[in-house]
Amino acid sequence: MTRTIQQLFDLTGKTALVTGGSRGLGLQMAHALGEAGARIMISSRKAADLEQACAELQAAGIDARWVAADCARDTEIHRLADETLQRMGDVDILVNNAGAAWGAPAEDHPIEAWDKVMNLNIRGYFLLSQAIAKKSMIPRRSGRIINIASITGLGGNPPEICTIAYNTSKGAVVNFTRALGAEWGKYNINVNSICPGFFPSRMTQGALAEHGDALAAHAPLGRLGDDEDLKGLCVLYASDAGKHITGQWLAVDGGVSIVRGG
Repeated sequence: MTRTIQQLFDLTGKTALVTGGSRGLGLQMAHALGEAGARIMISSRKAADLEQACAELQAAGIDARWVAADCARDTEIHRLADETLQRMGDVDILVNNAGAAWGAPAEDHPIEAWDKVMNLNIRGYFLLSQAIAKKSMIPRRSGRIINIASITGLGGNPPEICTIAYNTSKGAVVNFTRALGAEWGKYNINVNSICPGFFPSRMTQGALAEHGDALAAHAPLGRLGDDEDLKGLCVLYASDAGKHITGQWLAVDGGVSIVRGG
């Protein structure tokens, strides 16, 4: 029997792990998945931020818990995977969202900062995906992995915004998504990415304070992203409504990538 659209988007009975879930885009996606019925485990480095975010999710009627972990460190990644599986059972949905950025001209970019960005933004995605897949998704032949990339991974920034390592890492996330989707399709694991444009967040506050009006004006829709704009796509990728989509990216950017040619 063909399911209704409400049934296809329903995540009741599913469990989701969202990294970088204590604020910003990660918390927005945790809300979206929880509102669709999933149980949520959020993670970031700071316990205080996680406690506050978890209380916010629970106040919205969402079954939410947290684990503090640094997804730039191998041992922390494996601890996060193991503790999530121990406390929540199998993970149906993994949202790789934890990230870092560093602003510096390419000719002066510190190599230590390059390594920090790469370790978290792409190496961490790979290691956590591998851990969750081997311990939960592959044995059950089922799973959804959502990787948060960026429109900066589709091309360069305006020249006044210098984030070469971040841009490079997000380009890697796009191709990581394609490669993993191709390889893990045989396990019925869907792997997709979201490429947000500029959204107000702690990471973007410096750039937006200086260039926010110009960036909004440059978008065909004339605005930045808001607290709702990732929800629909996140739930599409996570649910059976998106079960025939894998290895793909979609920009959520008000049309900026159109005029950039991304």
